[in-house]
Amino acid sequence: MKHLPKHLRPRWRYVAVGIESWADAEVGRRAFQRALWYSAGNLLGDAGSADADLTLLSFDHADGSGEAVVRVRHGHVDDARAAIACVSEVDGEPVGILVRGISGTVRACEERYMGRATASSTQRDVAFEGAERTATVRGDACDVRTESGRVGATTFDTE
Repeated sequence: MKHLPKHLRPRWRYVAVGIESWADAEVGRRAFQRALWYSAGNLLGDAGSADADLTLLSFDHADGSGEAVVRVRHGHVDDARAAIACVSEVDGEPVGILVRGISGTVRACEERYMGRATASSTQRDVAFEGAERTATVRGDACDVRTESGRVGATTFDTE
C-alpha cells in the first residue's frame, strides 16, 4: 500500500502542557489521556473531538508536577486548548493544567516549552578569586569549582 503524498497528509501541532497536583497524587498516562478525550468529547461533541484528534505523545508526572505533549490537528488548536483547559481532575484527583506553548514539531515543543533543550557546555579553566579554577561554561553562565563547593558565576565574574 502506498503512502499519501506530502500535500495530502494531515498537519499537526504539538501542545506543551504543564500538570500540577497534590504531591501524593498518582496521575497515570492512560488516565490523563482518558481525561483529555472525555473533556474534548463533552466540550466539542463526538464529531468535533474526532476532528481535533487529541493524542498524548509524551507524559511525565511525579511528586505533584508533570508535563505532557499533546498532538492536535492543525486547524483545531483553539478547540484543543479549550478542551485541555476543561480537565480539572484525573481519576478523582484534582489537577491544574497549564498550556505552556504550541509548536509545529515535537522537538521544538520539548526544547522551547519543556526545558529539554540539549545544552552545550564546555569544561575549561577560569580565573576566579585570584586563582585558576576549573569551570563548566554554558553560554554566559559558569559553574566554578572552589574548595567549599560550586559557585554560580557569569563570564564577567571570571575575568
